[in-house]
Amino acid sequence: MAMDVVDYEIKGSEMQFVEVELDPGEAAIGEAGSMFFMDAGISMDAVFGDGSNSGGGFLGKLLGAGKRLLTGESLFTTVYTNHAPGKARVAFAAPYPGKIIPMDLRQLGGTLICQKDAFLCAARGVSLGIAFQQRLSTGFFGGEGFIMEKLEGDGLAFVHAGGTVVRRTLQPGQTLLLDTGCLVAHTPNVNFEIQYVGKIKTALFGGEGLFLAKLTGPGEVWLQSLPFSRLASRIFAAAPQNGGGREEGSVLGGFAGAGLLGGLIGGDNDD
Repeated sequence: MAMDVVDYEIKGSEMQFVEVELDPGEAAIGEAGSMFFMDAGISMDAVFGDGSNSGGGFLGKLLGAGKRLLTGESLFTTVYTNHAPGKARVAFAAPYPGKIIPMDLRQLGGTLICQKDAFLCAARGVSLGIAFQQRLSTGFFGGEGFIMEKLEGDGLAFVHAGGTVVRRTLQPGQTLLLDTGCLVAHTPNVNFEIQYVGKIKTALFGGEGLFLAKLTGPGEVWLQSLPFSRLASRIFAAAPQNGGGREEGSVLGGFAGAGLLGGLIGGDNDD
């Protein structure tokens, strides 16, 4: 299936969204729930699978849906097609603070491996598949499981990463160590392994866990400074665990008797 060539514009800073401009007849595919807004004349159609194999019959659609199910995504994607006589735009929003990264698969050799929840949207014709980890240790301790998402084609795809994004070019044999959750994507020729930190004391008290991701070139890698798992754990740790409210920004907010003590200091008891 021919790839649609689309124009785009990424807007915002911390909470970004991407506007995709579609010529008449062109279409984009989006992850379920990612659509922000769209112009009149664009139709939405939930399809079984990834939208790239609509001409492959039921078996092709079933295979595409099965791949998405294995990566933990919805069985359906949404196709946005421009039926208007002129250009129209559809926008897709990032799910949490971070950056949207445009990936031209033609310039990346046609394939990109990314973490399971990184895909946001793409031009019609980009295929969403699966990439199994080659080593059992990577699957067990890599933080992302055995399966990552594989984007294939020669069109434009957009992935989302948390915090600040860093792109690194690794030379042959060059190695980069990072927290397992900080990997966003890499080209398929990059070797991805898991390395034990080596010291029990560092693992237990260093706050980084027992394992690090080891990436070996050649190839391109994209890193994120704030994985969603880290953000979620910080929010959970800061949330009240026993119900009730918490006085944010106050030293007294964490104490059981804060309300009583605050009342005494504020002069609520005149006697």
